[in-house]
Amino acid sequence: MIAALMLGRKGSIGFPGKNLYSILGRPITVYPLLAARHAHSVDRVYVSTDDEQIAAIAGELGAQVIVRPPELATPEALGEDAFVHGYRLIQDEAANRNEAVELMVLLFCNTATILAETIDAGIKILRAHPEYDSAVTVSRYNMWSPLRARKIGPDGLLHPFVPFETFGDPKTLSCDRDSQGDVWFADMGASIVRPRCLENLSEGLLPQKWMGQRIYPLKQWGGCDIDYTWQVPGVIAWLLEHGFSETATPYDPGA
Repeated sequence: MIAALMLGRKGSIGFPGKNLYSILGRPITVYPLLAARHAHSVDRVYVSTDDEQIAAIAGELGAQVIVRPPELATPEALGEDAFVHGYRLIQDEAANRNEAVELMVLLFCNTATILAETIDAGIKILRAHPEYDSAVTVSRYNMWSPLRARKIGPDGLLHPFVPFETFGDPKTLSCDRDSQGDVWFADMGASIVRPRCLENLSEGLLPQKWMGQRIYPLKQWGGCDIDYTWQVPGVIAWLLEHGFSETATPYDPGA
């Protein structure tokens, strides 16, 4: 059995109400749910939330709601712990049906940049490569290379966030954003993971430990989890490019 599990809590500091913010006439939450629902390889869809509105949307789209405990619904709570909590409940439910969880598709309510076909592609990769721990959507953002990252020091001035020597001989570096090769970020569109990743969370790579160690990249462009209003126009552009509008989705008959 392959289960999709989406997280979305009620509180948001940087962008209040982000999970229910309307984009192209739909709450952001709808987009990852549509992707999970239309992925051919996904058998069941679950939503872990403490938000009544998110729960209602989940129910309308055929997802089963997991009530997110208060201790996992605070600003300090980690998504990885909420994923583990949801997985354990799903695992117990599957065992009661004499089923086993083959893979988990992990999603976020505030990430609209994911398609059903991408989820299916990740599942296909993991079935073909049992040595991989996960398949994760990534987007290329060379303008955010760690070479360009800075931090403000005790003197109030900018300093390299990472020592330049990390990238080789500093004399060979340049301001060209592509000079260090492509920079890929996990864009939170989807993480398709094996149960062992959630059962042995401490063994996973930081910062998203649920991805395990051997992570296959599902390349796309412009993916991101929305945490600020300035990200919205880019997500709208992504959705329009992939066949969404205020009246249609790429999953509609004849699309």
